[in-house]
Amino acid sequence: MPEGHSVHRIARQFARSFTGPPVTVSSPQGRFTAGAARLDGHAIVQSRAVGKQMFLEFDHHLWLRVHLGMYGAWDFAGDIAVNPVSPAERGSRRVVGANEDSPWSIGAPRRTRLRMAESERLQPEIDVWPPEPIGQVRVRLLTPVAVADLRGPTVCELQTIDEVDATIAKLGPDPLVDPDGEERFVEGVRRRNVAIGQLLMDQEVVAGIGNVYRAELLFRARLDPYTPGKNVPTDVARALWRDWSYLLGVGVESGQMFTMDGLEGDDLERAKASRDDRHWVYHRTGEPCRVCGTPITQAAMAGRNLYWCPKDQV
Repeated sequence: MPEGHSVHRIARQFARSFTGPPVTVSSPQGRFTAGAARLDGHAIVQSRAVGKQMFLEFDHHLWLRVHLGMYGAWDFAGDIAVNPVSPAERGSRRVVGANEDSPWSIGAPRRTRLRMAESERLQPEIDVWPPEPIGQVRVRLLTPVAVADLRGPTVCELQTIDEVDATIAKLGPDPLVDPDGEERFVEGVRRRNVAIGQLLMDQEVVAGIGNVYRAELLFRARLDPYTPGKNVPTDVARALWRDWSYLLGVGVESGQMFTMDGLEGDDLERAKASRDDRHWVYHRTGEPCRVCGTPITQAAMAGRNLYWCPKDQV
């Protein structure tokens, strides 16, 4: 599932490349035809990301709300303003794979999508403008020079500003939206007799954390995933929030979920090329802990696989 860093990157793409001119809105798949008709010909004036949810405001005060869920993704083509090369990428030949964010495709991995960027070619080749929709495109947003196609979202709906506010009010703090949300996060953790590993996946406690960041944050804190929230010391809860703020920023800037600090040389190059070399415990069931050598354990929690070191996280 796309996590918070991906959704913030998508919102940036829209702010840079789609705000201003009127947008042609359609639903090639046909499942959002009525909604598309209400947006067609209007301009995008604002894009917002909160946790895993994104909101696009149009000039007639209707908003498009999108939650990618497990399978959703946005594909972009045309004149797309991209981020400057990040420190994590500088000096490297980075090949973007299907599990990573590129300027041209952000969200869940899929077989049917626009061709991904390669190290020498920074965008898909386009023979005809606009390019034909590929696969089941729920919504297409088209300007004279850029196109965005949405596939497979869990939520794609129109909202008024009151409905947007109500949706956001149900979400926990997001460090990029609520930089002062630490107290709210700590309170949300400390008042619950629920395992911290479950609380970190609860979007009403903290917005944007998914399965990868959950496992990695808990390992970085050396915290047992089954510790009840009310038993997590206040200073540890504060450290979790601050680490989430840091890792979220790294993910937004790099497009990759780097959760191991201090990587250099060959280790850094391997981490850029493969997620298996950039995480402490995620997806490493049975492999030796990178710190103590104990096999990494896996169990189900909050409907997703949880990974942790039974020796270091006590």
